[in-house]
Amino acid sequence: MLDPSPEDDGTSPTVSTPRFVGRDRETAALRSALARPPAIVLVEGEAGIGKSRLLREWLAAPDQRTALVSVCPPLRESLTLGPIVDAFLGIERPMPGLGLTELAGALRPLFPEWSSSLPPALSPLDDAKAARHRLFRALDELLRALRVDVLVLEDAHWADEVTLEFLLFVISRQQSDGLSLVISYRPEEVDDGSLLLRLTSRLPAGVTQLRIGLAPMRPDDTAALVSSMLDGNPISQEFTTFLHGRTGGVPLAVEESVRLMCDRADLVFRDGQWVRLKLRELQVPPTVRDSTRERVSRLSPTAQQVLRAAATLAERSSVATIAMTADLSPAACRGAIAEAAAAGVLDGDDRGRWRFRHVLAANAVYEAIPLTDRRHFHLLAGRALEHLHPPPVARLAHHFREARETASWARYAEQGAELAIASGDHTKAVDLLVDLLSWAVLPPVDRARVARIAGVAALGRREPVDEVYHRVVRALRSVLETPGLSARQQAEIRNPLGRLLITGGEAQAALSELEQAVANLDHDPFEAARAMTYLGWAYAGPWPASTHRRWLDRAAELTAQIDSPAQRLNLAGNRAAALLMLGEEEAWDVVAGMPLDGTTAAERLDVARIHVNVGTGALIWGRYADAEEHLAVAMRLAEAEQASRLQHNVRLEQANLAWNTGRWDGLAETSAALADADRDRPAHYLGSVRLAARLAAAAGRRRAAEEQFRLVLEESARLGAADDTMEAAAALARLWLTDGNGRRALKITNAPMDTVRRKGIWVWATDLVPARIEALLAVGDLTAAIRLADQFARGLRGRTAPAPRAALTVCRALLHAAVGDQSRAATAYDRAARAWSALPRPYDALRARERQAEALVAQGRIEQGRELLAAQYEQLFRLGARGDADRVAQRLREHGAEVPRLWRGGRRGYGDQLSPRELDVVQLVVAGKTNRQISRILAKSPATVDQQLRAAMRKLKVSSRTALAVKAVEAGVFAEEDSRDDAS
Repeated sequence: MLDPSPEDDGTSPTVSTPRFVGRDRETAALRSALARPPAIVLVEGEAGIGKSRLLREWLAAPDQRTALVSVCPPLRESLTLGPIVDAFLGIERPMPGLGLTELAGALRPLFPEWSSSLPPALSPLDDAKAARHRLFRALDELLRALRVDVLVLEDAHWADEVTLEFLLFVISRQQSDGLSLVISYRPEEVDDGSLLLRLTSRLPAGVTQLRIGLAPMRPDDTAALVSSMLDGNPISQEFTTFLHGRTGGVPLAVEESVRLMCDRADLVFRDGQWVRLKLRELQVPPTVRDSTRERVSRLSPTAQQVLRAAATLAERSSVATIAMTADLSPAACRGAIAEAAAAGVLDGDDRGRWRFRHVLAANAVYEAIPLTDRRHFHLLAGRALEHLHPPPVARLAHHFREARETASWARYAEQGAELAIASGDHTKAVDLLVDLLSWAVLPPVDRARVARIAGVAALGRREPVDEVYHRVVRALRSVLETPGLSARQQAEIRNPLGRLLITGGEAQAALSELEQAVANLDHDPFEAARAMTYLGWAYAGPWPASTHRRWLDRAAELTAQIDSPAQRLNLAGNRAAALLMLGEEEAWDVVAGMPLDGTTAAERLDVARIHVNVGTGALIWGRYADAEEHLAVAMRLAEAEQASRLQHNVRLEQANLAWNTGRWDGLAETSAALADADRDRPAHYLGSVRLAARLAAAAGRRRAAEEQFRLVLEESARLGAADDTMEAAAALARLWLTDGNGRRALKITNAPMDTVRRKGIWVWATDLVPARIEALLAVGDLTAAIRLADQFARGLRGRTAPAPRAALTVCRALLHAAVGDQSRAATAYDRAARAWSALPRPYDALRARERQAEALVAQGRIEQGRELLAAQYEQLFRLGARGDADRVAQRLREHGAEVPRLWRGGRRGYGDQLSPRELDVVQLVVAGKTNRQISRILAKSPATVDQQLRAAMRKLKVSSRTALAVKAVEAGVFAEEDSRDDAS
């Protein structure tokens, strides 16, 4: 449930033929030139650049002209005049009356199928040149007789020499109303002596000349082309940059790559745009692979060797480096590079460094290198790069890794990681080191050192929990199983591992690792104190608050030995947050001394983490103004440092603050967005689910709320996050109490209540204790309910925790009502409502007022109770708690009162516009079904499901499946069905 398939986030792409983009200027120039005949237009560009597409688009325009089109095939031996003959294939035979002279009889050998329409064959000539000239004249006469305006010859670089001679002949005879030529070719495949080069060198007067050189598309044109293939929906900027960088903006490479990714299900529609699931590497499409290998095969063996070396090096490299990698002399290498560059395969810069013009071409050549040869090429590449100063350590690590030279690989991987950490690229460092740990056979001492550095580097990453996180955690756990590690080595690995597990939500496992680490970190007081501080956090484990407090006190003793201000700040901030979680009043004194900024990026991130943790603690205490202030500081710093993971933390807590303080507008969308952003971080994903569950319960969507709260409760218990089980258990208990099922409500609160008692942290029990007391009263155990309220009061003694204290007042009101003292109950509920309002926590205040109204009615003050109940109905409705408002309305009717008439707006406008078929699809989306499952259930094609799902998303103005489900239920789309189900 915490790792949904990618299909849950979007629909499968339907690939269309790409739109013609990025060539407006070239198209206009082509049309302008051909509007002034006679003209000769040369269209040049590399393979796949879009020459044919440009000509097709021009030919499709509704201009009044006659055009003959032919393509030169890539035959080993070109057929004499074959392309010219093929251009006439669309003509069945010359029509009578064309006015062909006897000269046309020379065409009979070329067009035997026209023998009945052509003049008699001419006598053969002994002079081959004269015969060719006669044939050219006959072809020219045929073109003029057919009134051909434009002759188009594509891929002229493959044309035979006689065909090119004919084109030169036609140009030399151009007249003011003569034939125009459009010729496309690849300039890198035209030899110096080719007749193509003469086409524009000696033109008769009055001939319009144009040369169009097609360049690769720009990134924005690449995005437009891909979007046109995917139903016009936009693609993400990251995907655009990735695709353009690897295809070089060559349209054919872009198109084929998109089709390949769609075939592999690598694309997903998320948040209104297409994104690629794994932005790491792009496979070479077969068309690009085949065309690249065909071009390379025509080069000399030496040039092919150079290209294999350049493909192995993968980055711009000097002639000397390429020569060493190719095992060639510098002179031979220079000649081969020149040959490859002339063929348009390699590209140089002003510093004399060379690489493939396109990444996909390099990949195609690299993939063709036999595996047995690749290791040798990488070994030579590594040795060549070792001569550079400074040495490119990351590249060296890669090449020696591929060459299976473990010692060199390990040395350069560690150096590369060190440089990456120094430059702030912790992800790169983790990749280098985890790769080494996963595949190299290292001595235990080296393996332990690399693991420690990898763990520390992973802690410095700013990204959310992702595949890199999971890889490093797996690697560290694997290293800990290595025989022969000392206690100190294990501790230095367990310490960062434990902290990483906290980030990933594995609370119980984190404490286990940290507790084992602490005993052997005495050589590093700061790390020992930091580990102790984390052990002082009470979110997991069976320990009572006193044990957590002892860890914090031990950490404080070590802190006195530390001189570094930054380290002391880190420990003080963590201590403050841990004390808040324990419900210790002194935490606020520590918080008061916390800075609001830092002098370095690392300090700013540390300060941001401190403030978000303090904000979380303030929410638990019910000090919402403090929470807002600390979360604002944290967000400012997290945004300044572009720390995405930290920003997600802050946004979740700000959403919790908005829920508590009654600012519910947009919270459904916020919850959906948080769920999408934090799916890989269980604790935070569950936080977003908890937020959605609260909204569902308040709106009266009983089934959704129950399922979501169950998920939160079960997963939090599994992860060992004891504090996160409290609210979910209390919410489920309240749902079941409305059914009159006190025993079930009591049972669900057993484990969380045991945790509170065992730990002795009563500030966690704001939601839990009132629900538990109500359940005890429902099963008739007044004594246990009184005892629990007394325990709650003692646990809050001396603590300025407004939310738990307001909850305590609710508990006392429940007890007064249970013994029939409705007057004191009404007074206690009034005090509770005032306490909730002071926070402010309006939803709980309204529910307390509702109970106050019931108490007033119970003691005979019926009219006063009705008026108060009616007021709560209106305020609950406007807050967005429609489920609670409906319950109050029912109570008003039971008390003989009229329910105030409020405009409900019906279903939202876009909700009413869903067709019955779209409703079926959306219902199954809400039920968690994938597109394929919906297709099977409804007996529809996947394309139809996609279409109806997108229509529903458009009507409900959302861009993701998660938001669609939230919006559909929020809009009341399934209200009638829910009512029928509840009735049954």
